[in-house]
Amino acid sequence: MRLFVAIDLPPMLQQQLARLRTELPGARWVKPEQLHLTLAFLGEVAEDRLQSLCTALAAVPFTPFVLQFDRLGCFPHPRNPRVLWIGCAPCPALLRLAADVRQAVTACGIILEERPFAPHITLARLREPFSAAVPAFLRQPVADQLPEFTVMEFLLMQSRLNQQGAVHQVVQRFEGSSDYVKKIR
Repeated sequence: MRLFVAIDLPPMLQQQLARLRTELPGARWVKPEQLHLTLAFLGEVAEDRLQSLCTALAAVPFTPFVLQFDRLGCFPHPRNPRVLWIGCAPCPALLRLAADVRQAVTACGIILEERPFAPHITLARLREPFSAAVPAFLRQPVADQLPEFTVMEFLLMQSRLNQQGAVHQVVQRFEGSSDYVKKIR
């Protein structure tokens, strides 16, 4: 199973992010319903590890928190963009959750990528070399356009690849501390 741990976005926010799309040569935009914030990409995981992984993730201490998106960017570099993304405003609770998730995953014997956690949502992948439209896309103001939202849960997701791209399916949901959830519901 090809797995990752993520924060799903409310449908309204997914639709608002989809409105950031512009005409960029060679851009493959992520479908709105597939937009998410990856906490950890696990890659291929044997099904016999799934139960211990879910148990470890269920033990991750997690209190819901507010997340706000504040800037657009690209990987690996503005002179050679291959991925367009939207980034989060600084959020210690998000960094803590990502670290705790990564620790739970590695405790199950799953080896993660070495690169540091960079909280972002991938909006598009670029097939073409640099386009003059990329800098204009990156200059769009987003901080005041997008609402903040409360992260109430994180998800273990399966990604199945097909000719149209990846199809994501929820394997298990992990809710934040029940006391907090009861207060805001």
